[in-house]
Amino acid sequence: MGLRIYTVEEARRTVLRRQPLEEIALPGSIRESLDRLFGPGTTPAEAVSRILADVRERGDDAVREWTRHIDGVELHEVAAPPEALRTAWEALAPDLREALAEAARRIEAFHRRQPLHSWLDPQPGSTLGQLVTPIARVGLYVPGGAASYPSSLLMAGIPARVAGVEHLVVASPPQRETGLPGPGVLAAAYVVGVDRVYCIGGAQAIAALAYGTESVPAVDKVCGPGNLFVTLAKRQLMGVVGIDGLPGPTETVIIADSSARPYWVAADLLAQAEHDPLATALLLTPSRELAVQVAIEVDRQLARLPDPRVAAESLRRRGGAIITSTVEEAIALASAYAPEHLCLSVADPWRWAWQVRNAGGVFVGEGSCETLGDYVAGPSHVMPTGRTARFASPLSVADFCRITSVIAIGPEEAQRLAPTAACLARFEGLHAHAAAAEARAGSAGSSDECATGEGRRG
Repeated sequence: MGLRIYTVEEARRTVLRRQPLEEIALPGSIRESLDRLFGPGTTPAEAVSRILADVRERGDDAVREWTRHIDGVELHEVAAPPEALRTAWEALAPDLREALAEAARRIEAFHRRQPLHSWLDPQPGSTLGQLVTPIARVGLYVPGGAASYPSSLLMAGIPARVAGVEHLVVASPPQRETGLPGPGVLAAAYVVGVDRVYCIGGAQAIAALAYGTESVPAVDKVCGPGNLFVTLAKRQLMGVVGIDGLPGPTETVIIADSSARPYWVAADLLAQAEHDPLATALLLTPSRELAVQVAIEVDRQLARLPDPRVAAESLRRRGGAIITSTVEEAIALASAYAPEHLCLSVADPWRWAWQVRNAGGVFVGEGSCETLGDYVAGPSHVMPTGRTARFASPLSVADFCRITSVIAIGPEEAQRLAPTAACLARFEGLHAHAAAAEARAGSAGSSDECATGEGRRG
């Protein structure tokens, strides 16, 4: 059976147990590649550290070398020719062009409803406010290589353009046959209107965007999903460059009751499982009968896939059906798990939607399958994983903006506020701060009028 059925207690010890990225058991093929390229026993984090240091030190030469070793591509030009984007767009089948265009329209329409506004609040004696400005230079990572994901470019690039990012570039793994990212990625880059596409994948791409090389100017922020090595690279480069988040292997939790259609639930589980051997696809249901029917359907549909190996491995490692006592318990378990995607395939989905505490996206009702969210619904499919939905949000226009506070205080207001600031400063042991405030009050060198601290608190 492709889908194991768990009790809640069993699931808590296994598939619901969160693991740090470093502790995730790697598929055999990835483990073999690590040992071959970096030496036996090398961890993914150690491999990433070596790549980052090498790209920082040697620039383009390191990028080309790691691309040859990891992707099997001899990279002659780091950047794709600008005309390759339009050529890829024009070469697409008409129905695929229309699909990309419709998805782009819906994504843009959604994100234009999320603007951040600059504002000023003039008051007697002072003006306070904020200036919202776009980040100047952003690099988008788009997964590729064996597969091609133009949807990921739309989902990150369009919010960036809506925000007003001036210089937008893309890095995506090259294909062995052409040395370029997949034609779908190039075509999506044309739709978004990116400034440059770099034929680089993996940790070396994140390093090039963060540090800059001879061919790749450094950016201010790196956004977009990727595999384990991309995520580890982004984590190690936090502080060197802005990072949108650390999206790891994809996750979907489906909450279903006896009203759900087993065929649809199975199809949605497999849609997630085929992403990655490390993907998570879970069903939570109070109906054991439904769980059994879904397991049967998973086996049937798995057998019909052109290549079922990735989905089968994913379901074996991180998939399953969990029998809960009620839908309410399923909601509580899902909120504690904080999945990237939470699908409500229940009889009265809106009743339960408002009880969800933590999820990257909530898909309300059977018709709202996660696949529609992946491609065409409108919100970005770049969502928090690894339980970070407890505090993180899906990619949005806000990720491509920065807020600058505006503080304009007139002489009379400064004189009025200065004693309060000086009092707090002296309590924290910051006497120069107090003196600077008192200078505005015309009372430099005055005696303390409030309790002083022995040193700065905190």
